Amino acid sequence: MITRRITRRIISTRLAAGVCGVLAAMAVSLAPTPAAAGEPPAHPTPKVELTLDVSGSMRARDIDGQSRMAAAKQAFNEVLDAVPKDVQLGIRTLGATYPGNDRQVGCTDTKLLYPVGPLDRTEAKTAVATLAPTGWTPIGPALQAAAKDLKGGDGQRRIVLITDGEDTCQPLDPCQVARDIAAQGIHLTVDTLGLLPDAKTRSQLSCIAEATGGTYTSVQHTDQLRKRVHQLVDRTARPVATPVAVAGTAACAGAPELKPGLYSDREKFAEHRWYRVDVKPGQELRASVSVAADRAVDNDYGVLLRASTLSGREIVRGAEAGDGRTDVISTGLRYAKSDTGASGAAADAPETVCLQVSNSFSAAPSVKTEPGLPVELAVDVVDGPHDASDVASFGLGRGWWLLAALALTGLLGGLVWGWISRWRVTVWRTN
Repeated sequence: MITRRITRRIISTRLAAGVCGVLAAMAVSLAPTPAAAGEPPAHPTPKVELTLDVSGSMRARDIDGQSRMAAAKQAFNEVLDAVPKDVQLGIRTLGATYPGNDRQVGCTDTKLLYPVGPLDRTEAKTAVATLAPTGWTPIGPALQAAAKDLKGGDGQRRIVLITDGEDTCQPLDPCQVARDIAAQGIHLTVDTLGLLPDAKTRSQLSCIAEATGGTYTSVQHTDQLRKRVHQLVDRTARPVATPVAVAGTAACAGAPELKPGLYSDREKFAEHRWYRVDVKPGQELRASVSVAADRAVDNDYGVLLRASTLSGREIVRGAEAGDGRTDVISTGLRYAKSDTGASGAAADAPETVCLQVSNSFSAAPSVKTEPGLPVELAVDVVDGPHDASDVASFGLGRGWWLLAALALTGLLGGLVWGWISRWRVTVWRTN
């Protein structure tokens, strides 16, 4: 008996050790291996530049009992402590060095306080501590310089502009500068924060943000400023799908061929632009387009996404119209190419579908038409339904049977539950 117990314990111990060894091996094999020295990172390096207004108006003491400049410094110091390791950060100022009245000099007063790169928190905080409210508010020149600071690389790029007033260096329009930056196709977002802003400042900062797909925030308190800046810096670290810049043509012939993906372009008012997508038999084309109104436009507008053959015959279209101020208007379409049952090379021969993107935006003569309106086009080609005329044409795809099964199950379940309830009531009355 004793021998049998010892033998069982030995077997149990060895079995447990073996199981632990297998689990350990699985954990090692599933664990992500660190990148070898010299290998590129998994995601492109994100970059963000904090652009701070240091003009004379930042002396005002109306944010939580302290000056606007002190509130900005406090928020910056706390944000710098929490910057993600993989984010390259820089700091630029506007109006920080020239206290005089020479407009020409004051409107060039923008300085790179801390260069964009890996963050040294001590150096960055020391640089911020030296700032004192001084001069003008050259927002346009500061945005131009910040865009140059962030050039290079494929990662997400973001400018966080913090100011308490509108630009004082017209006629260089900051909104137009933001549109020009967006038109460069470098996928740079400008987020704006207004410190106790008036109506004109709110309007200008909103325009700058909308032109680049950014956000505008009105700030009243130090804690609100800190949280919003930290949120924007943290958002820059998250990988996002970056649209590929593409230039549509005036006709389908010679138009760029698009693969499944996300694309960006620019389109003038009331313009037509063409693209091409190859769709094989048995596949379904799904496309959508969004056109952004990044400037003041007239009421009554629309966007059209049209699919046609090379000969010009329309296959399907999607359209959307609007009336009033809307930042973005979108529409989409689906085209399922049926499998004809042909064999050989003809069975796999793709059909070239021409995609036409049109808009009916218009604006007052004073509104600049260059650069064109931002266009974002999403294209996907997936396995389609067995026949273009089946239920998938109504948007259910091949999941219609699941919907029918759920409906039938619900009906039967209701009948059974009703029968059981009636039986229980009958028994209760009888007893």
